[in-house]
Amino acid sequence: MAQETYTGLILLTGVDAPGITQKLFGALSPFAVTIIDIEQVVIRERLILTALIGLNKAHASAIEADLNACAQELGVDIATSFSAMQPESIAAKSGLLHIVALANPMKPAAVAAIAGAISEHGANIERIHRTASYPITAVEFVVSGATQQEIHTQLSKISTEYSVDLAVQEGGLMRWAKKLVIMDVDSTLIAQEVIELLAARAGVADQVIEITARAMRGEIDFEASLRQRVALLKGLPAQVLQDVRSEITLTPGARTLIRTLQRLGHTVAIVSGGFIEVIEPLIKELGIELYRANSLEIVDGLLTGTLLGPIIDRPAKAVALRDFAKIAGVAMEQTIAIGDGANDLDMITAAGLGIAFNAKPAVRAAADSAVSAPYLDSVLYLMGIAREDVEEADNQSLQA
Repeated sequence: MAQETYTGLILLTGVDAPGITQKLFGALSPFAVTIIDIEQVVIRERLILTALIGLNKAHASAIEADLNACAQELGVDIATSFSAMQPESIAAKSGLLHIVALANPMKPAAVAAIAGAISEHGANIERIHRTASYPITAVEFVVSGATQQEIHTQLSKISTEYSVDLAVQEGGLMRWAKKLVIMDVDSTLIAQEVIELLAARAGVADQVIEITARAMRGEIDFEASLRQRVALLKGLPAQVLQDVRSEITLTPGARTLIRTLQRLGHTVAIVSGGFIEVIEPLIKELGIELYRANSLEIVDGLLTGTLLGPIIDRPAKAVALRDFAKIAGVAMEQTIAIGDGANDLDMITAAGLGIAFNAKPAVRAAADSAVSAPYLDSVLYLMGIAREDVEEADNQSLQA
């Protein structure tokens, strides 16, 4: 059993200014004091600093007097509370969960609902901090005393009711382990659906859209629908593929997501039910080496209306996830899959963290987390990477 220690809780609040932290702890330094826990945050130039110290009980009055004098000198408020306790800091706790909430805007009712769900399970919020303020707000809750499954189940209801995206992940060193992040292309990495762009060039857009709708209703499977749609492209000049490439635009935040992940040593991979002839130049430009997609047959400069090789469908995407994880040397628990459609469901459910990106309700329901904002780099916040860290890395790169 840990020996009981006499402790002092110090709470400093006021307008932030250089030297406050130094002077506070300078006031404590003449005494036999140890720092047990400490936290400081600045919001709109307002400083909140808390410290838990271990001390000799006989020195409590003298420390309190010196802190009061320090408060007057600095023009801040300092409150103290002294008592005997067994020291415990957040660093000593295990089994912590990290709950990340994304919203635009973040409403008080959503925060209240999240906190309520946590307390209903007898869990405790150890820390709350903002990791991004634009283009969306990201807030991370560090929670003790609950399991990932029970919290996730409760938060799923809150996500829909309060229009907030939520992810629950276990803490510990493995949270920062190397990851494989694999993503879909159409309506995920890029803003368009490539086959619809091709269909428009061939004058068969309405037929392609109708076949797609039938597949979405479950009347035909993905492979059958893909072959039917590609058959409608027969006779289209191969030059059109290059024209369509120029129409493709990346989803906002895609470059930031990929660049940041690569800088941090993670592996990014692509798996698409679309066509390699259209997307490969973009994938290579982004520095992505692991990718799979379908291939169109071209003879004498014309599309034949058929496909070459195995079809990249729903099961094949999950296979690609496992294959790429082995190549990258990443455990399946450390994989992240991002997609928007039913064709992505198998890889989303197989990944350590499945993320539904602006997806249909069925995909959102199957995923571990969802992103509703149209910014792909929001995935970084779900991983615990702060916006400030991303921007600092970008600035350093520009200065290099």
